Amino acid sequence: MPASEAVHIDARGMKCPWPALRAARAMRSADAVTVEADDPVAATELEALARQQGWGFVAQGSGLFALSRSS
Repeated sequence: MPASEAVHIDARGMKCPWPALRAARAMRSADAVTVEADDPVAATELEALARQQGWGFVAQGSGLFALSRSS
């Protein structure tokens, strides 16, 4: 997979902390991840994970989030 392509995680229907755990696992081998999640706590959990790891975090819309490594 090209480095510019983000790994996509469909975490809809999963309760936290599963969306954040899936994102953390994917970021082990990827530079960017998008996460679809419908748990209301997901945004807070994903943002905290990104902050803790020094990654970028963007809420791209209702239930869509992007995490990326800083260059």
